Amino acid sequence: MTTSMEQETVTAEEVAVAAPAVEAAPAAETAAAAAPAPRGGARGSIRGRSSRPGGRNTRAPRERGEFDQVTIDARRVARVMAGGRRFNFSLVVVIGDRKGRVGVGLGKGVDTALAIDKATRDAKKHLFTVPRTVSGSIPHEVSAKYASSTVEIIPSTGRGLVAGSAVRTVLDLAGVTDVVTKIHTRSKNKLTIARATVEALKQLRTK
Repeated sequence: MTTSMEQETVTAEEVAVAAPAVEAAPAAETAAAAAPAPRGGARGSIRGRSSRPGGRNTRAPRERGEFDQVTIDARRVARVMAGGRRFNFSLVVVIGDRKGRVGVGLGKGVDTALAIDKATRDAKKHLFTVPRTVSGSIPHEVSAKYASSTVEIIPSTGRGLVAGSAVRTVLDLAGVTDVVTKIHTRSKNKLTIARATVEALKQLRTK
């Protein structure tokens, strides 16, 4: 009888001693799971700059296009519809390679990006070559009228490019220098001025 009770007492003490050890293990696992991950682990290797092959400075530079492009006029046009007013954009673009080729284009669209794209394509369709002298001037004096604008271009050695408004933009992108220009009308419409300049340049003939 005594032997069985001693055995039961010993068994109860063993259970009491072993119980804390069993309960401590999950607590240690929980603490280990709650601890923050080190910064230098797998996450750091993924997001770190060292994982990139060449860094940000390895991007190839953008190639320059064949033509330079300048927008000389931009307008927002409103059209009255049954439900209200609808807005479009109208842009005038001049393109040239500064080596004799130049063109003027007009583009319209619901946003400026679409209008610029249309104007650039229109300008490329109307490209032409300007006859120039060795110094970059024009062979002779020319004058032309387009709509309400009249433009006169006069060669002048050593003067550089003396021009204003859209005339200067067209001549600069065409690579013309040593000329003096005059606008004989009060029109401020840059589209008609640019096209009058183009008509004048198309009259040039080499001697």
